[in-house]
Amino acid sequence: MSGLPERADAVVVGGGVIGTSIACRLAESGVGTVLLDRGALGSGSSGTTAGVVRTYFPGNALISSLAVRSLTAYHTFAERTGTDLDLQRIGLLVLFTDEHQVQEFRHTQAAQQAAGVDVELVTAAEAARLNPLVDERTILAAAWSPEAYTCTPAAIVRGYATAARQAGAILRTETPVTGIDAEGRVHTPAGSIRADTIVCAAGPWAETVAAMAGVRVPVTPYPVDMLLAGAPGSAPRKALPMTMHPSSLRIRSWGDRILVGMGRPAPDETRQDWLQRVSHHLGTTFPALSGSGLEKGWSGDLDVSPDGMAFIGRDPSRPFFYAAGFSGQGLCQAPAAGEIIRDLVLGKESWIDTAGLSTARCLSGSAEAG
Repeated sequence: MSGLPERADAVVVGGGVIGTSIACRLAESGVGTVLLDRGALGSGSSGTTAGVVRTYFPGNALISSLAVRSLTAYHTFAERTGTDLDLQRIGLLVLFTDEHQVQEFRHTQAAQQAAGVDVELVTAAEAARLNPLVDERTILAAAWSPEAYTCTPAAIVRGYATAARQAGAILRTETPVTGIDAEGRVHTPAGSIRADTIVCAAGPWAETVAAMAGVRVPVTPYPVDMLLAGAPGSAPRKALPMTMHPSSLRIRSWGDRILVGMGRPAPDETRQDWLQRVSHHLGTTFPALSGSGLEKGWSGDLDVSPDGMAFIGRDPSRPFFYAAGFSGQGLCQAPAAGEIIRDLVLGKESWIDTAGLSTARCLSGSAEAG
């Protein structure tokens, strides 16, 4: 491996969809950028997903606004980066099992639509038409948002990485950050680099990386397992929509199988008990999948914030920026996050008020602002 440059305008730590998006935006704006990743590009949280980008995030119109802007960017991704994402629209179905959830949807629908989200309330029968595996007797209604697409996370990372390199960025893999000193020098096993600006986009390791610089970013790793089930003979030929149940169970088509997600065993729960719990919820909401054998697909760690919303901002006392805690939603927000960090670094007014994205909202008594 060739050595690191002695200095850079900006060092981005983390090479997933968030880090590569940021590196691309900075480099394209003329910022001399070096990206460092502890492993291979996209080997962290970016690979631990259901591979869907969507615009509707129930109960949080701010996240939805980031997702709407990001989806617009994905539609022009091939033109910008030369990488085709092969987006296939499947739609998103969010199931409601009690009246409170229905009323909450009605209360927040206007804010979601103001954020640019196409979403409507549909009956239980209509939900079952959109996804024939749903037992309409187990739900009251559902939210339907057609703007949800399958994608390949690795293609997003590859596209941004290619565009970043073409704009002059240096990307170094297998280069973990081992220390950050007060003068902004970033230390790695491959050498040290003096950075005018540091951007932490390290996913599950963001809290550790930020702490090296004396900054608090309250992100914790959350392990998840993705499971695969056989598709029943009654399953429609066309792809099923991404379908989310209040229990946290979610399914979507995965080739000729069904991708199933429901977190991971609780600390006091055996894996077998957890699988039985997943199977129970699966068979109750989607009877055609009752008795389907569940096999392990893949597992990994997500970077989770205390309130499930990403942190995007800067430390008020030094040129240290962060974009982490996306809680499994990074694919849907990466393009917007890249723009926000670029504008913060350049001191430009952002397209959105970033105050609500700062770590200050979760750090009691903190004076941090983003």
